[in-house]
Amino acid sequence: MPSRLRRALASTATVVALVAASGCTGAAEGIIEPSAAPGPTATPPPQGVDPIVLGADRPRASGGVVAAGGLDAVYNYAPTLVVEGGLHRMWWCSQIGTAPPPGDDVLYAEATSPNGPFTAPDGSPGMAVFSGSTTGWDGVHTCDPSVVKVAGTYYLYYTGAAGEHAYGNAIGLATSPDGRSWTRANGGQPIVTSANDVGRENPYGAGQPTVVHLDGWFYLMFTDTTGRGAGFNGAGQFVLRSRDPAFGAGVEALGEGGFSPATGTGGRERSVVDAFSADIMWVDPLNAFAIAHETSDGTTLTFWDVGFTRHPHEPVTIPGPWQEGPGLVRDAEGHALPSLEDPCHRLPVDLVRATEHRGAPTDLRAFGADLTGTAACLDPQRALRTLEGFAMPSPARTVDMVVHGGVVRIERRSVAERLALRILDHRVPALDAVPVAAHLGASATAIEAPPRGVGLVLDDKRLWALSDPILAALNASTFNKVTAREWDAYQRGPDLVSRR
Repeated sequence: MPSRLRRALASTATVVALVAASGCTGAAEGIIEPSAAPGPTATPPPQGVDPIVLGADRPRASGGVVAAGGLDAVYNYAPTLVVEGGLHRMWWCSQIGTAPPPGDDVLYAEATSPNGPFTAPDGSPGMAVFSGSTTGWDGVHTCDPSVVKVAGTYYLYYTGAAGEHAYGNAIGLATSPDGRSWTRANGGQPIVTSANDVGRENPYGAGQPTVVHLDGWFYLMFTDTTGRGAGFNGAGQFVLRSRDPAFGAGVEALGEGGFSPATGTGGRERSVVDAFSADIMWVDPLNAFAIAHETSDGTTLTFWDVGFTRHPHEPVTIPGPWQEGPGLVRDAEGHALPSLEDPCHRLPVDLVRATEHRGAPTDLRAFGADLTGTAACLDPQRALRTLEGFAMPSPARTVDMVVHGGVVRIERRSVAERLALRILDHRVPALDAVPVAAHLGASATAIEAPPRGVGLVLDDKRLWALSDPILAALNASTFNKVTAREWDAYQRGPDLVSRR
């Protein structure tokens, strides 16, 4: 949230903040246990269906601060993290003097793990990639970034404000081809503004967005201290969804009866968690959303099913000190990262959060744990979601790989090794009930059409585009050059994307 507006918010959240501060302990100390903190009560679980208790082990914490904006950056908080090709990309809220106007900036840096150290491409601790527009609703402050990447485009959702005025915060959107050069979307206007349902002492308004892309929908969770469903101090998290990333059409708001069409981006009837500055991700192995929010002992994960109708799992807390909400380590579309060691039974959860308060939250540190007992591969549907990108032995002495929710049988192990996140040692029995969608046989015909690229024609007669042309050579495929028109005439299969 904009730093100068944060003071107003902090004053109304004193009860929550003091309880949390009094319970802070070092993350390396103590045992990670399911949280006793109550979750949302708007929609109780169906009668007779109890939430599943997950185990948790391997608690971890970075040895120190993992990212900072430099000597003149007095605060660093509200991170969002995307992992691409093993690179951890982080954007967060800070303020550096080299980025006009004076106000909150979105900084960017990279590392090979959440433990850092994060360094910007220009060699600095953090480079400003998005700042106030100098005029209009976000003229001074841009903060609280949430980044997802869909179909090659990066989307940055952020809190903006023109200055320190009541209910002045709103949520904006920018797009980028690389995550570094951003262009304001929606004509430079906010996509979500304060509902103004209720006048409270907390003047913050709408902000702190976090976004997940799931099955074609953009799910936007955010704070609105003026929303009817918020708590007495303005705490609460509301959810909208739309297939339009700018939420300009087809918007649905989460209410007591589930999602329903909304007028514009209104709809603040129901909060899914009593918190400020939260983050959300979709967890494929659990078939559930996980909302990360701060409680007295650390960051609590509260789980909701896809319709936000029930809690399928009991909350879990990752302990340790905190001063401002967490940023979960997620994939490009806001999903949890799988366990490469044991995707069917284990789930790593890592996050970064501000841990000290020196005029404003700062000292970003990483914390994490592994959730256990996920039982994610017991049925074919969950196994296909959980094992996306994984390969394993097939009954035909070849390799089966889960691609875009289906099974592709690959003849050459060298091709599977380059495509897959990992080739598991043993076959997952649940996939025996899943028919093979296509066979990638050795010497399958390769089609090349500049500038379209290279693809393989599999036995289903569809063209499967390759992210890595080396795959065609590994497969000993013969190249056929065709025109762009001939390429476009093929029925398309999913892209074969190299995960290595």
